[in-house]
Amino acid sequence: MNSQGIAGHKGRQARSDCWVSIEPTDSGGIKLDIKSKVDFLYKDSIHALVRKGLDRLGVSNAKVCVEDQGALPFVIMARLETAARRALPNNKLPEYLPETKPHKSTTRDRWRRSRLYLPGNEPKYMLNAKIHKPDGIILDLEDSVPPEEKDAALTLVRNALIALDFGSCERMVRINQIPAGLEEIGPIVKAGTQVILIPKCETAGQVKKAAVRIKEIQNDSENDNNVFLMPIIESPLGMFHALEIAQASSLVVALTYGLEDYTAELGARKTGSATESLWARSQIVNAARAAGVQPIDTVFADAGDTEGLKQNAIQAREMGFEGKGCIHPRQIPIVNLAFTPTSQEIEHAQKIVLAYEKALKQGRSVVSIGSKMIDLPVVHQAQRIINLAMAGKLSRNLEERTE
Repeated sequence: MNSQGIAGHKGRQARSDCWVSIEPTDSGGIKLDIKSKVDFLYKDSIHALVRKGLDRLGVSNAKVCVEDQGALPFVIMARLETAARRALPNNKLPEYLPETKPHKSTTRDRWRRSRLYLPGNEPKYMLNAKIHKPDGIILDLEDSVPPEEKDAALTLVRNALIALDFGSCERMVRINQIPAGLEEIGPIVKAGTQVILIPKCETAGQVKKAAVRIKEIQNDSENDNNVFLMPIIESPLGMFHALEIAQASSLVVALTYGLEDYTAELGARKTGSATESLWARSQIVNAARAAGVQPIDTVFADAGDTEGLKQNAIQAREMGFEGKGCIHPRQIPIVNLAFTPTSQEIEHAQKIVLAYEKALKQGRSVVSIGSKMIDLPVVHQAQRIINLAMAGKLSRNLEERTE
């Protein structure tokens, strides 16, 4: 008979998670042993959920143990499915999915100031992530997940995308490096991800493969919601191909980079002034702007250094970046503020756009504000500031400013 399949975590540290063990037997039906810290409230519903899942997965003879630390149904379902797949690796088992909820589609030009990375194998971090108000939440399948837990993380992330309400946060997933990551695209696209991050991206071909896979899944599932791509460049080779990567597909919406792997490949030392990565950051900004996508800065690795993060984010915005990765919720308000246009910037941008529109109506090709001449790239930058502000918290619109 097949070996025991185990998934999840147990013990007091396994907050909002559960541990599931499935040991197939030759006969005898299901022998179920469930212990839960919320037994007094949800005993019957947990038992029903587990039995429904075993029936759905086709497990009819097995010893099944569940130790629950307050896991939500989508977590129990994910752990049960993973344990069953590990116990019966040669069987083609169906998915055990939560009830699908409608999700709004995302847009190409929305704010992506902050994106919060969450490990895909830890449900406790997913449940209330939206209260920190990042522009995007990244459920990570790559570096934060141990190799032996990749399968469990994919199932959990898929269920979380279906079951959880992430509010106004953009739902993002960082897959594993292509080609392995291609197998993860199907489940997460069907579950409702809006942006897929491609790590360690070095060629346009990797992006094209991901784009093709997305379209295949959308066609098969009749899912027409937008799914965008954000390549992450993390090597010198990738940096030299940055423009090709950014232009590889119409699904690319932003370009970012990973500093840890990049500096390691260079053999460079990370410094407070970040001079060792100046060329790389400039390369990302220029490639993104040339391709017409958003340049997004990397994470700031020291979650305790709030002043260092503030200065780093300000420097990134001055270089042309529109957002930054976050590894801890406390970083989000600092990053959001750094990449939000100030009232003075908005006022100045409005003056530029209004002056340009007035000149066009008068048939003039030369525009000036005071002693400064205004050309089209400056107008485009001003309009971008206005668009970002109106997408966020600008209370008065441009038409009101003309009165």
